[in-house]
Amino acid sequence: MLYPPNLLRPFYLHSPFRSTRYRALFAPLRLPRLFSAMVGGGDHGAEMAELVEYLEGLKNYERIGVPRGAGTESDDGFDLGRMRRLLSRLGDPHTRFKSIHIAGTKGKGSVAAFISNILRKEGYQVGTYTSPHIMTIRERISIGKEGKPIPADLLSNLFQQVKGKIDDSVASENGALSHFEVFTALAFHVFSHLMVDIAVIEAGLGGARDATNVIRSSELALSIITSIGKEHLEALGGSLQSIAMAKSGIIKEDRPVVIGGPLEPDVEGIIRERARLLHSPVLSTFHPCISSSLKQYRIEYEIPVQICDIHMEIKNHMEIDLRDLKLQMLGSHQLRNAVMATCAALCLHNQGLTVSKESIRAGLEQTRLQGRMQFLMKREASAIGVDNISLLIDGAHTEASAKGLSEVIEAVHQDRPLALVVAMASDKDHFSFAKQLLSARKPDVVLLTEVNIAGGKSRAISAVDLKEIWIKAAQDIGIDVFDLGVISPELEEVPDRSRLVFAVCSNAPIKDRIALASKLIQVREKRDEPGLVCVTGSLHLVSSLLSVL
Repeated sequence: MLYPPNLLRPFYLHSPFRSTRYRALFAPLRLPRLFSAMVGGGDHGAEMAELVEYLEGLKNYERIGVPRGAGTESDDGFDLGRMRRLLSRLGDPHTRFKSIHIAGTKGKGSVAAFISNILRKEGYQVGTYTSPHIMTIRERISIGKEGKPIPADLLSNLFQQVKGKIDDSVASENGALSHFEVFTALAFHVFSHLMVDIAVIEAGLGGARDATNVIRSSELALSIITSIGKEHLEALGGSLQSIAMAKSGIIKEDRPVVIGGPLEPDVEGIIRERARLLHSPVLSTFHPCISSSLKQYRIEYEIPVQICDIHMEIKNHMEIDLRDLKLQMLGSHQLRNAVMATCAALCLHNQGLTVSKESIRAGLEQTRLQGRMQFLMKREASAIGVDNISLLIDGAHTEASAKGLSEVIEAVHQDRPLALVVAMASDKDHFSFAKQLLSARKPDVVLLTEVNIAGGKSRAISAVDLKEIWIKAAQDIGIDVFDLGVISPELEEVPDRSRLVFAVCSNAPIKDRIALASKLIQVREKRDEPGLVCVTGSLHLVSSLLSVL
Protein backbone atom coordinates (compact mmCIF):
# COMPACT_ATOMS: atom_id res chain seq x y z
CA MET A 1 0.00 0.00 0.00
CA LEU A 2 1.34 3.40 -0.94
CA TYR A 3 1.11 6.38 1.31
CA PRO A 4 -2.38 7.86 0.62
CA PRO A 5 -2.56 11.49 1.70
CA ASN A 6 -6.01 11.09 3.22
CA LEU A 7 -4.45 8.91 5.94
CA LEU A 8 -1.78 11.41 6.79
CA ARG A 9 -2.20 13.65 9.77
CA PRO A 10 -0.24 16.90 9.47
CA PHE A 11 3.08 16.45 11.19
CA TYR A 12 3.02 19.27 13.68
CA LEU A 13 5.04 18.73 16.82
CA HIS A 14 2.26 18.28 19.32
CA SER A 15 3.46 20.67 21.99
CA PRO A 16 1.92 24.10 21.34
CA PHE A 17 5.27 25.62 22.27
CA ARG A 18 6.89 23.94 19.26
CA SER A 19 4.58 25.26 16.57
CA THR A 20 6.03 26.80 13.42
CA ARG A 21 4.89 30.23 14.61
CA TYR A 22 6.61 29.78 17.97
CA ARG A 23 9.83 28.60 16.34
CA ALA A 24 9.82 31.56 13.97
CA LEU A 25 9.28 34.07 16.75
CA PHE A 26 11.75 32.66 19.23
CA ALA A 27 14.37 30.94 17.03
CA PRO A 28 17.12 33.35 18.14
CA LEU A 29 16.48 32.36 21.76
CA ARG A 30 16.25 28.61 21.33
CA LEU A 31 18.76 25.83 21.44
CA PRO A 32 21.61 26.29 18.93
CA ARG A 33 23.98 28.12 21.29
CA LEU A 34 22.99 25.87 24.16
CA PHE A 35 23.63 22.76 22.04
CA SER A 36 26.96 23.99 20.67
CA ALA A 37 28.15 24.70 24.18
CA MET A 38 27.09 21.30 25.45
CA VAL A 39 28.30 19.03 22.65
CA GLY A 40 31.86 17.87 23.05
CA GLY A 41 34.14 14.89 23.17
CA GLY A 42 36.04 13.31 26.00
CA ASP A 43 36.09 9.95 27.70
CA HIS A 44 34.06 8.72 30.66
CA GLY A 45 36.36 10.24 33.26
CA ALA A 46 35.33 11.15 36.78
CA GLU A 47 32.14 12.86 35.61
CA MET A 48 30.74 9.57 34.31
CA ALA A 49 32.07 7.33 37.07
CA GLU A 50 28.88 7.21 39.15
CA LEU A 51 26.60 6.59 36.16
CA VAL A 52 28.85 3.87 34.74
CA GLU A 53 29.11 2.19 38.15
CA TYR A 54 25.33 2.37 38.55
CA LEU A 55 24.71 0.78 35.16
CA GLU A 56 27.30 -1.91 35.84
CA GLY A 57 25.26 -2.95 38.86
CA LEU A 58 22.26 -3.77 36.67
CA LYS A 59 21.58 -6.92 34.67
CA ASN A 60 23.29 -6.52 31.29
CA TYR A 61 22.07 -8.86 28.56
CA GLU A 62 24.71 -7.57 26.16
CA ARG A 63 27.25 -9.15 28.50
CA ILE A 64 25.50 -12.29 29.72
CA GLY A 65 23.60 -13.11 26.53
CA VAL A 66 19.89 -12.82 25.75
CA PRO A 67 17.62 -15.59 27.12
CA ARG A 68 15.68 -17.85 24.76
CA GLY A 69 12.33 -16.30 23.84
CA ALA A 70 13.13 -12.96 25.45
CA GLY A 71 12.03 -10.95 22.41
CA THR A 72 8.78 -12.82 21.74
CA GLU A 73 5.16 -12.22 22.70
CA SER A 74 5.19 -15.00 25.27
CA ASP A 75 5.52 -15.62 28.99
CA ASP A 76 9.29 -15.72 28.44
CA GLY A 77 9.35 -12.31 26.73
CA PHE A 78 10.76 -9.13 28.24
CA ASP A 79 8.22 -7.26 30.35
CA LEU A 80 7.35 -3.88 28.83
CA GLY A 81 5.21 -3.14 31.88
CA ARG A 82 8.23 -2.40 34.06
CA MET A 83 9.60 -0.07 31.37
CA ARG A 84 6.31 1.83 31.32
CA ARG A 85 6.27 2.05 35.11
CA LEU A 86 9.84 3.41 35.11
CA LEU A 87 8.96 6.05 32.52
CA SER A 88 5.84 6.98 34.46
CA ARG A 89 8.02 7.78 37.49
CA LEU A 90 10.12 10.01 35.22
CA GLY A 91 7.06 11.87 33.95
CA ASP A 92 6.71 9.95 30.66
CA PRO A 93 9.45 11.89 28.83
CA HIS A 94 8.99 9.81 25.65
CA THR A 95 5.60 11.44 25.07
CA ARG A 96 7.04 14.95 24.65
CA PHE A 97 8.57 14.60 21.19
CA LYS A 98 7.93 12.80 17.92
CA SER A 99 9.94 9.66 17.20
CA ILE A 100 11.15 7.60 14.27
CA HIS A 101 11.41 3.98 15.44
CA ILE A 102 13.80 1.61 13.64
CA ALA A 103 13.98 -2.18 13.93
CA GLY A 104 15.68 -4.83 11.81
CA THR A 105 18.44 -7.41 11.86
CA LYS A 106 21.01 -5.29 10.01
CA GLY A 107 21.22 -1.68 8.92
CA LYS A 108 19.46 -0.02 11.87
CA GLY A 109 22.43 2.09 12.93
CA SER A 110 23.23 3.20 9.39
CA VAL A 111 19.64 4.16 8.60
CA ALA A 112 19.40 6.01 11.92
CA ALA A 113 22.57 7.95 11.09
CA PHE A 114 21.40 8.78 7.56
CA ILE A 115 17.93 10.04 8.55
CA SER A 116 19.30 11.91 11.60
CA ASN A 117 21.80 13.78 9.43
CA ILE A 118 19.18 14.60 6.81
CA LEU A 119 17.01 16.21 9.49
CA ARG A 120 19.97 18.01 11.06
CA LYS A 121 20.88 19.47 7.67
CA GLU A 122 17.33 20.83 7.48
CA GLY A 123 17.94 22.60 10.80
CA TYR A 124 15.96 20.41 13.20
CA GLN A 125 17.20 19.58 16.67
CA VAL A 126 17.51 15.81 16.55
CA GLY A 127 18.18 13.26 19.26
CA THR A 128 19.45 9.85 18.17
CA TYR A 129 19.50 6.72 20.32
CA THR A 130 21.43 3.70 19.04
CA SER A 131 23.33 0.67 20.34
CA PRO A 132 25.87 -0.74 20.85
CA HIS A 133 28.67 1.81 21.22
CA ILE A 134 32.29 1.66 20.08
CA MET A 135 34.34 3.75 22.51
CA THR A 136 32.01 5.24 25.13
CA ILE A 137 28.41 4.66 26.14
CA ARG A 138 27.79 8.35 25.44
CA GLU A 139 27.80 7.46 21.70
CA ARG A 140 24.40 5.86 22.19
CA ILE A 141 22.84 9.29 22.76
CA SER A 142 23.82 11.81 20.10
CA ILE A 143 22.58 15.39 20.05
CA GLY A 144 23.26 18.78 18.53
CA LYS A 145 23.61 19.94 14.95
CA GLU A 146 26.60 17.69 14.35
CA GLY A 147 25.15 14.64 16.07
CA LYS A 148 28.02 14.23 18.49
CA PRO A 149 27.88 12.01 21.60
CA ILE A 150 26.26 13.66 24.58
CA PRO A 151 28.88 15.38 26.77
CA ALA A 152 29.81 13.53 29.96
CA ASP A 153 28.91 16.39 32.29
CA LEU A 154 25.46 16.88 30.75
CA LEU A 155 24.62 13.18 30.86
CA SER A 156 25.86 12.89 34.43
CA ASN A 157 23.84 15.93 35.55
CA LEU A 158 20.65 14.66 33.91
CA PHE A 159 21.19 11.26 35.50
CA GLN A 160 21.49 12.91 38.92
CA GLN A 161 18.14 14.66 38.32
CA VAL A 162 16.31 11.35 38.05
CA LYS A 163 18.53 8.95 40.02
CA GLY A 164 16.21 8.88 43.03
CA LYS A 165 13.23 7.92 40.86
CA ILE A 166 15.29 5.25 39.08
CA ASP A 167 16.34 3.90 42.49
CA ASP A 168 12.68 3.65 43.47
CA SER A 169 11.85 1.79 40.27
CA VAL A 170 14.73 -0.64 40.62
CA ALA A 171 13.62 -1.41 44.18
CA SER A 172 9.95 -1.78 43.29
CA GLU A 173 10.82 -4.13 40.39
CA ASN A 174 12.99 -6.28 42.69
CA GLY A 175 16.11 -5.58 40.64
CA ALA A 176 14.60 -6.80 37.36
CA LEU A 177 15.24 -3.53 35.51
CA SER A 178 18.15 -4.02 33.12
CA HIS A 179 21.06 -1.86 31.98
CA PHE A 180 19.37 -1.30 28.61
CA GLU A 181 16.00 -0.36 30.10
CA VAL A 182 17.46 2.21 32.48
CA PHE A 183 19.72 3.75 29.84
CA THR A 184 16.86 3.88 27.33
CA ALA A 185 14.70 5.72 29.88
CA LEU A 186 17.61 8.09 30.54
CA ALA A 187 17.91 8.77 26.79
CA PHE A 188 14.21 9.69 26.64
CA HIS A 189 14.74 12.00 29.63
CA VAL A 190 17.66 13.67 27.82
CA PHE A 191 15.62 14.26 24.66
CA SER A 192 12.70 15.65 26.64
CA HIS A 193 14.97 17.95 28.66
CA LEU A 194 16.65 19.28 25.51
CA MET A 195 13.31 19.74 23.74
CA VAL A 196 14.41 17.93 20.59
CA ASP A 197 12.17 18.35 17.59
CA ILE A 198 12.35 14.67 16.74
CA ALA A 199 14.12 11.57 18.08
CA VAL A 200 15.46 8.70 15.98
CA ILE A 201 15.24 5.57 18.12
CA GLU A 202 16.92 2.26 17.26
CA ALA A 203 15.35 -0.84 18.79
CA GLY A 204 17.74 -3.06 20.72
CA LEU A 205 16.35 -6.59 20.28
CA GLY A 206 13.46 -7.52 18.02
CA GLY A 207 10.80 -4.87 18.40
CA ALA A 208 7.61 -6.02 20.08
CA ARG A 209 9.16 -6.63 23.52
CA ASP A 210 12.12 -4.27 23.19
CA ALA A 211 12.43 -1.56 25.85
CA THR A 212 12.14 1.12 23.15
CA ASN A 213 8.69 -0.11 22.12
CA VAL A 214 6.84 2.12 24.56
CA ILE A 215 6.35 4.71 21.81
CA ARG A 216 2.64 5.11 21.07
CA SER A 217 1.06 6.00 17.74
CA SER A 218 0.42 9.56 18.97
CA GLU A 219 4.17 10.11 19.40
CA LEU A 220 5.31 8.11 16.37
CA ALA A 221 6.21 9.79 13.08
CA LEU A 222 6.98 6.53 11.29
CA SER A 223 8.46 3.07 11.73
CA ILE A 224 11.28 1.56 9.69
CA ILE A 225 12.03 -2.18 9.39
CA THR A 226 15.38 -2.55 7.67
CA SER A 227 15.87 -6.30 7.20
CA ILE A 228 15.02 -9.71 8.62
CA GLY A 229 17.86 -12.16 9.35
CA LYS A 230 18.72 -14.97 11.72
CA GLU A 231 20.69 -13.07 14.35
CA HIS A 232 19.35 -13.69 17.88
CA LEU A 233 17.29 -16.52 16.41
CA GLU A 234 16.47 -18.31 19.67
CA ALA A 235 15.69 -15.09 21.54
CA LEU A 236 13.19 -14.16 18.84
CA GLY A 237 11.29 -17.42 18.46
CA GLY A 238 13.50 -19.67 16.34
CA SER A 239 12.43 -18.81 12.77
CA LEU A 240 12.53 -15.97 10.27
CA GLN A 241 8.76 -15.76 10.56
CA SER A 242 8.87 -15.30 14.34
CA ILE A 243 11.61 -12.70 13.91
CA ALA A 244 9.41 -10.84 11.41
CA MET A 245 6.55 -10.89 13.93
CA ALA A 246 8.84 -9.46 16.61
CA LYS A 247 10.19 -6.70 14.36
CA SER A 248 6.70 -5.76 13.13
CA GLY A 249 5.77 -5.03 16.75
CA ILE A 250 7.02 -1.48 16.28
CA ILE A 251 4.28 -0.72 13.70
CA LYS A 252 1.60 1.49 15.23
CA GLU A 253 -1.94 2.30 14.21
CA ASP A 254 -2.30 4.72 11.30
CA ARG A 255 1.41 5.51 11.27
CA PRO A 256 3.45 4.79 8.13
CA VAL A 257 6.11 2.10 7.92
CA VAL A 258 9.09 1.94 5.55
CA ILE A 259 10.37 -1.57 4.84
CA GLY A 260 13.74 -2.52 3.37
CA GLY A 261 15.08 -5.92 2.46
CA PRO A 262 15.11 -7.81 0.21
CA LEU A 263 12.71 -9.95 2.23
CA GLU A 264 11.35 -13.46 1.68
CA PRO A 265 7.74 -13.21 0.40
CA ASP A 266 6.25 -14.88 3.49
CA VAL A 267 8.34 -12.67 5.79
CA GLU A 268 7.28 -9.51 3.99
CA GLY A 269 3.71 -10.80 4.10
CA ILE A 270 3.82 -10.95 7.91
CA ILE A 271 4.94 -7.31 8.09
CA ARG A 272 2.36 -6.14 5.56
CA GLU A 273 -0.45 -8.01 7.32
CA ARG A 274 0.45 -6.36 10.62
CA ALA A 275 0.43 -2.98 8.87
CA ARG A 276 -2.93 -3.75 7.23
CA LEU A 277 -4.53 -4.62 10.55
CA LEU A 278 -3.29 -1.34 12.03
CA HIS A 279 -4.22 0.75 8.95
CA SER A 280 -0.54 1.70 8.56
CA PRO A 281 0.55 2.81 5.09
CA VAL A 282 3.55 0.83 3.76
CA LEU A 283 6.32 2.21 1.57
CA SER A 284 8.74 -0.47 0.35
CA THR A 285 12.20 0.48 -0.89
CA PHE A 286 11.62 -2.14 -3.61
CA HIS A 287 8.64 -0.26 -5.05
CA PRO A 288 8.89 -0.25 -8.88
CA CYS A 289 9.02 3.57 -8.90
CA ILE A 290 12.19 3.56 -6.79
CA SER A 291 15.54 2.91 -8.45
CA SER A 292 19.16 3.12 -7.35
CA SER A 293 22.54 2.21 -8.77
CA LEU A 294 26.10 2.00 -7.51
CA LYS A 295 28.23 3.29 -10.39
CA GLN A 296 31.83 3.36 -9.18
CA TYR A 297 34.24 3.73 -6.28
CA ARG A 298 36.59 6.68 -6.11
CA ILE A 299 39.34 7.79 -3.74
CA GLU A 300 38.87 11.33 -2.39
CA TYR A 301 41.27 12.72 0.21
CA GLU A 302 42.62 9.21 0.91
CA ILE A 303 39.13 7.86 1.63
CA PRO A 304 37.07 5.71 -0.77
CA VAL A 305 33.60 6.98 -1.66
CA GLN A 306 30.97 5.30 -3.80
CA ILE A 307 29.23 7.22 -6.55
CA CYS A 308 25.51 6.38 -6.67
CA ASP A 309 22.20 7.44 -8.17
CA ILE A 310 18.87 7.38 -6.32
CA HIS A 311 15.61 8.16 -8.12
CA MET A 312 12.07 8.13 -6.70
CA GLU A 313 8.94 9.23 -8.48
CA ILE A 314 5.97 8.04 -6.43
CA LYS A 315 2.47 9.44 -6.72
CA ASN A 316 1.61 11.90 -3.92
CA HIS A 317 5.27 12.03 -2.80
CA MET A 318 8.01 14.55 -3.47
CA GLU A 319 10.00 13.44 -6.50
CA ILE A 320 13.69 12.82 -5.76
CA ASP A 321 16.49 12.59 -8.29
CA LEU A 322 19.93 12.33 -6.68
CA ARG A 323 22.61 11.92 -9.35
CA ASP A 324 26.28 11.26 -8.59
CA LEU A 325 25.65 10.99 -4.86
CA LYS A 326 28.96 10.53 -3.01
CA LEU A 327 28.43 8.12 -0.13
CA GLN A 328 31.17 7.64 2.44
CA MET A 329 29.23 4.62 3.71
CA LEU A 330 30.42 1.87 1.38
CA GLY A 331 28.78 -1.18 -0.16
CA SER A 332 25.55 -1.99 -1.94
CA HIS A 333 23.92 -2.61 1.45
CA GLN A 334 24.70 0.99 2.45
CA LEU A 335 23.11 2.23 -0.75
CA ARG A 336 19.99 0.28 0.26
CA ASN A 337 20.17 1.93 3.69
CA ALA A 338 20.46 5.35 2.04
CA VAL A 339 17.36 4.56 -0.04
CA MET A 340 15.48 3.64 3.17
CA ALA A 341 16.48 6.93 4.78
CA THR A 342 15.35 8.81 1.67
CA CYS A 343 11.98 7.02 1.77
CA ALA A 344 11.67 8.03 5.43
CA ALA A 345 12.42 11.64 4.51
CA LEU A 346 9.67 11.55 1.87
CA CYS A 347 7.20 10.19 4.43
CA LEU A 348 8.09 13.01 6.82
CA HIS A 349 7.72 15.53 3.99
CA ASN A 350 4.21 14.18 3.33
CA GLN A 351 3.34 14.79 6.97
CA GLY A 352 4.11 18.50 6.73
CA LEU A 353 7.75 18.43 7.85
CA THR A 354 10.06 20.50 5.68
CA VAL A 355 12.70 18.21 4.16
CA SER A 356 14.44 19.57 1.07
CA LYS A 357 16.26 17.62 -1.63
CA GLU A 358 19.40 19.56 -0.75
CA SER A 359 19.20 18.39 2.88
CA ILE A 360 18.65 14.80 1.77
CA ARG A 361 21.76 14.89 -0.43
CA ALA A 362 23.92 16.62 2.18
CA GLY A 363 22.72 14.34 4.97
CA LEU A 364 23.45 11.18 2.99
CA GLU A 365 26.84 12.35 1.74
CA GLN A 366 28.14 13.52 5.08
CA THR A 367 27.21 10.40 7.06
CA ARG A 368 30.07 8.28 8.30
CA LEU A 369 29.98 5.77 11.16
CA GLN A 370 32.99 4.96 13.26
CA GLY A 371 33.99 1.31 13.03
CA ARG A 372 31.63 0.51 10.16
CA MET A 373 33.46 0.04 6.84
CA GLN A 374 35.95 2.68 7.99
CA PHE A 375 39.19 3.16 6.09
CA LEU A 376 41.79 4.75 8.31
CA MET A 377 43.87 7.54 6.85
CA LYS A 378 47.65 7.20 6.54
CA ARG A 379 48.32 9.32 9.63
CA GLU A 380 45.96 7.10 11.65
CA ALA A 381 47.68 3.92 10.47
CA SER A 382 51.05 5.50 11.28
CA ALA A 383 49.85 6.08 14.85
CA ILE A 384 49.83 2.32 15.42
CA GLY A 385 53.15 1.77 13.65
CA VAL A 386 52.11 0.61 10.18
CA ASP A 387 53.02 2.95 7.34
CA ASN A 388 52.90 0.73 4.29
CA ILE A 389 49.38 -0.72 4.33
CA SER A 390 45.77 0.34 4.03
CA LEU A 391 43.73 -0.37 7.14
CA LEU A 392 40.01 -1.13 7.05
CA ILE A 393 37.98 -1.67 10.21
CA ASP A 394 34.44 -3.02 10.17
CA GLY A 395 32.37 -4.53 12.98
CA ALA A 396 30.74 -7.09 10.66
CA HIS A 397 29.72 -10.27 12.52
CA THR A 398 26.96 -11.89 10.44
CA GLU A 399 26.88 -13.64 7.08
CA ALA A 400 25.02 -10.71 5.51
CA SER A 401 27.47 -8.12 6.83
CA ALA A 402 30.40 -10.32 5.71
CA LYS A 403 28.94 -10.26 2.19
CA GLY A 404 28.85 -6.46 2.23
CA LEU A 405 32.42 -6.32 3.51
CA SER A 406 33.59 -8.72 0.78
CA GLU A 407 32.00 -6.57 -1.90
CA VAL A 408 33.79 -3.45 -0.69
CA ILE A 409 37.18 -5.16 -0.40
CA GLU A 410 36.85 -6.60 -3.90
CA ALA A 411 35.76 -3.29 -5.41
CA VAL A 412 38.22 -1.01 -3.62
CA HIS A 413 41.30 -3.18 -3.19
CA GLN A 414 41.00 -5.73 -6.00
CA ASP A 415 44.01 -8.07 -6.20
CA ARG A 416 46.39 -6.45 -3.73
CA PRO A 417 47.67 -8.50 -0.77
CA LEU A 418 44.98 -8.97 1.88
CA ALA A 419 45.09 -10.01 5.53
CA LEU A 420 42.07 -10.45 7.78
CA VAL A 421 42.33 -9.99 11.56
CA VAL A 422 39.29 -11.63 13.13
CA ALA A 423 37.83 -12.05 16.63
CA MET A 424 34.21 -12.97 17.36
CA ALA A 425 31.68 -13.49 20.12
CA SER A 426 30.82 -17.10 20.90
CA ASP A 427 27.14 -16.81 19.91
CA LYS A 428 27.68 -15.90 16.23
CA ASP A 429 27.44 -18.08 13.12
CA HIS A 430 31.21 -18.38 12.73
CA PHE A 431 31.18 -20.88 9.86
CA SER A 432 28.82 -18.88 7.60
CA PHE A 433 30.72 -15.68 8.37
CA ALA A 434 34.04 -17.32 7.45
CA LYS A 435 32.69 -18.97 4.32
CA GLN A 436 31.26 -15.70 3.04
CA LEU A 437 34.54 -13.81 3.51
CA LEU A 438 36.54 -16.63 1.91
CA SER A 439 34.23 -17.12 -1.07
CA ALA A 440 34.65 -13.70 -2.65
CA ARG A 441 38.03 -11.98 -2.53
CA LYS A 442 40.21 -14.73 -1.06
CA PRO A 443 42.62 -13.33 1.53
CA ASP A 444 46.30 -14.26 1.65
CA VAL A 445 46.45 -14.42 5.45
CA VAL A 446 43.86 -14.84 8.21
CA LEU A 447 45.04 -13.95 11.72
CA LEU A 448 42.61 -15.21 14.38
CA THR A 449 42.64 -13.44 17.71
CA GLU A 450 40.49 -12.71 20.78
CA VAL A 451 38.94 -9.70 22.46
CA ASN A 452 36.88 -9.15 25.59
CA ILE A 453 33.20 -9.13 24.64
CA ALA A 454 31.14 -6.62 26.67
CA GLY A 455 33.75 -6.48 29.39
CA GLY A 456 34.62 -10.17 29.78
CA LYS A 457 36.14 -13.16 28.00
CA SER A 458 33.27 -15.56 28.68
CA ARG A 459 31.35 -14.52 25.54
CA ALA A 460 34.34 -14.64 23.19
CA ILE A 461 35.23 -17.73 21.18
CA SER A 462 38.87 -18.76 21.59
CA ALA A 463 41.17 -17.90 18.70
CA VAL A 464 42.25 -21.54 18.38
CA ASP A 465 38.65 -22.76 18.08
CA LEU A 466 37.86 -19.96 15.64
CA LYS A 467 40.87 -20.94 13.50
CA GLU A 468 39.61 -24.53 13.21
CA ILE A 469 36.22 -23.28 12.00
CA TRP A 470 37.85 -21.02 9.41
CA ILE A 471 40.09 -23.83 8.16
CA LYS A 472 37.05 -26.10 7.74
CA ALA A 473 35.20 -23.34 5.87
CA ALA A 474 38.20 -22.87 3.55
CA GLN A 475 38.47 -26.59 2.88
CA ASP A 476 34.74 -26.81 2.17
CA ILE A 477 35.13 -24.40 -0.74
CA GLY A 478 38.34 -26.01 -2.00
CA ILE A 479 40.96 -23.59 -0.68
CA ASP A 480 44.36 -25.11 0.13
CA VAL A 481 45.52 -23.92 3.56
CA PHE A 482 48.68 -23.71 5.63
CA ASP A 483 48.31 -23.62 9.42
CA LEU A 484 51.06 -21.63 11.15
CA GLY A 485 49.55 -22.28 14.57
CA VAL A 486 50.13 -19.86 17.44
CA ILE A 487 52.69 -17.21 16.48
CA SER A 488 54.34 -14.13 17.99
CA PRO A 489 55.00 -10.66 16.56
CA GLU A 490 58.67 -11.64 16.11
CA LEU A 491 57.82 -14.07 13.29
CA GLU A 492 60.08 -13.41 10.30
CA GLU A 493 59.16 -15.90 7.56
CA VAL A 494 56.03 -17.53 6.20
CA PRO A 495 56.56 -20.70 4.18
CA ASP A 496 54.48 -22.04 1.31
CA ARG A 497 53.28 -18.87 -0.40
CA SER A 498 50.85 -20.74 -2.65
CA ARG A 499 48.40 -21.51 0.16
CA LEU A 500 46.08 -19.47 2.38
CA VAL A 501 47.89 -18.97 5.68
CA PHE A 502 46.07 -19.23 9.02
CA ALA A 503 47.65 -18.16 12.29
CA VAL A 504 46.70 -17.34 15.88
CA CYS A 505 47.94 -14.39 17.96
CA SER A 506 45.99 -13.27 21.03
CA ASN A 507 48.34 -12.07 23.75
CA ALA A 508 50.12 -9.18 22.03
CA PRO A 509 48.78 -5.58 22.16
CA ILE A 510 46.28 -4.89 19.40
CA LYS A 511 48.64 -2.65 17.44
CA ASP A 512 51.24 -5.45 17.43
CA ARG A 513 48.64 -7.86 16.06
CA ILE A 514 47.92 -5.42 13.22
CA ALA A 515 51.64 -4.99 12.57
CA LEU A 516 52.03 -8.78 12.54
CA ALA A 517 49.24 -9.17 9.97
CA SER A 518 50.96 -6.53 7.84
CA LYS A 519 54.29 -8.34 8.18
CA LEU A 520 52.70 -11.65 7.20
CA ILE A 521 51.47 -10.40 3.85
CA GLN A 522 54.70 -8.50 3.15
CA VAL A 523 56.96 -11.45 3.93
CA ARG A 524 54.68 -13.87 2.13
CA GLU A 525 53.99 -11.87 -1.01
CA LYS A 526 57.19 -9.83 -1.45
CA ARG A 527 55.27 -7.37 -3.60
CA ASP A 528 55.68 -3.61 -3.84
CA GLU A 529 52.04 -2.50 -3.78
CA PRO A 530 50.60 -1.76 -0.34
CA GLY A 531 48.49 -4.49 1.17
CA LEU A 532 45.20 -4.21 3.02
CA VAL A 533 44.66 -5.33 6.61
CA CYS A 534 40.98 -5.68 7.50
CA VAL A 535 40.00 -5.88 11.17
CA THR A 536 36.56 -7.45 11.58
CA GLY A 537 34.27 -9.93 13.35
CA SER A 538 33.38 -7.83 16.39
CA LEU A 539 32.73 -4.21 17.28
CA HIS A 540 34.67 -4.91 20.48
CA LEU A 541 37.77 -5.74 18.42
CA VAL A 542 37.26 -2.56 16.41
CA SER A 543 36.89 -0.61 19.64
CA SER A 544 40.13 -2.00 21.05
CA LEU A 545 41.97 -0.79 17.95
CA LEU A 546 40.36 2.65 17.90
CA SER A 547 41.19 3.12 21.57
CA VAL A 548 44.93 3.26 20.77
CA LEU A 549 44.51 5.92 18.08
